[in-house]
Amino acid sequence: MTRHVFAGTDHPPSYYAATAKAAPALSALDADITCDVCIVGAGYTGLSAAIHLAERGYDVVVLEAAQVGWGASGRNGGQLGTTLRKSQSELEEMLGRAHGRALWDLAQDSIATAKALIKRFEIDCDLTPGIMHTAWKKGDMSWLRDEADHMAEHYGYDKLHVIEKNEIGDMVATDRYWGGVLDEEAAHLHPLNYALGLARGAISLGARIFERTRVNSISNESPAAVATDNGTVTAKQVILACNGYLGGLERKVNGYIMPINNFIIATEPLGDEGAKALIRDNVAIADSKFVIDYYRLSADGRLLFGGGENYSSTFPKDIAAFVSKPMLRVFPQLKDKRIDYAWGGTLAITLKRLPQFGRVGPNRFFGHGYSGQGINVATLGGKLLAEAVSAEAEGKGSPERFNLMADIKATKFPGGTLLRYPGLVAGMLFYAMKDRLP
Repeated sequence: MTRHVFAGTDHPPSYYAATAKAAPALSALDADITCDVCIVGAGYTGLSAAIHLAERGYDVVVLEAAQVGWGASGRNGGQLGTTLRKSQSELEEMLGRAHGRALWDLAQDSIATAKALIKRFEIDCDLTPGIMHTAWKKGDMSWLRDEADHMAEHYGYDKLHVIEKNEIGDMVATDRYWGGVLDEEAAHLHPLNYALGLARGAISLGARIFERTRVNSISNESPAAVATDNGTVTAKQVILACNGYLGGLERKVNGYIMPINNFIIATEPLGDEGAKALIRDNVAIADSKFVIDYYRLSADGRLLFGGGENYSSTFPKDIAAFVSKPMLRVFPQLKDKRIDYAWGGTLAITLKRLPQFGRVGPNRFFGHGYSGQGINVATLGGKLLAEAVSAEAEGKGSPERFNLMADIKATKFPGGTLLRYPGLVAGMLFYAMKDRLP
């Protein structure tokens, strides 16, 4: 299946694009140039890597096929989490207590790094505290409560607050949930403005970013030749930060990720009273379904609601209608509210729902597959990739923190790049049907 992911290079219409801060003035590559590190992709991973390499003194070039934050980095739900996507109990079961603990330390660094970059570069992205994970089914509440207890007892993490069923209705104006857990360290933000702020930060440190410059091929030589339509970048090291838009650029790892599409709508402004009546404390919400609903209030009092996904190369013809169905299951009182924006984006998942990091060849590194937890994990990913590249350049091998992620054994999707979609769709539909059961 061919995925036509670059139908245009301008940001597609969305609430985020309509409220974006001024973007840095960037041109396309139009000459052959050289650098220490060439990064392919100007999303969170690539921009974070550019920042952390440039501050180490490396000459960094970032190539973006469209615009900064054009992909998932500029279209997502805006939730800045405190985990690597899996719970600690799940990580311990998969990888053992020691590896799980080390990954928790990385997860804490991920959100700390994002918040530090926002402060350092004075990024105006509506950073707001709090994410509540809600129980869609009665049994899910037991699991959430157990996880909060586990984190308090074994990790000393006291930021998780259990919200019982008799309390949650006062916090979120719906009767759909059996309770929840509020993570007060987590946060939510304007994702595109965060990406644009990272780009400005990278540029201030000397990184060069070229938009509308699609990479066609990367040679296996050292230094590598990164070829585009209008110029070639010769680089000592290359970082692939493409996530769901990797395509055929690196077939050695493409079969380990699956691009899927997710969708968001934005209502008309609800007014101060209407917004507060819907979500009292202005926290973000993500429920416990397999195909999750996730939502939050915007800075101007709209409900931004994400729900539904597909596994096609195209989006639904009517995204607003597609996402309104799950929104109205949660908030039927919004049936008469106007939908002002509706958009979709492509992200990459892995079979284990954990990110994949590694290297292909002596001078080429990659990080992708954030599986819906990209803001904090991709920001961390760029930092880890910078650590790996600088260690390689200095003859120190791969650093410990990068290896903690790279050592998570990845699993290829059955059928490889050609036949993975039928199996994925069947599996996703099965779990989506389970979401509908009581």
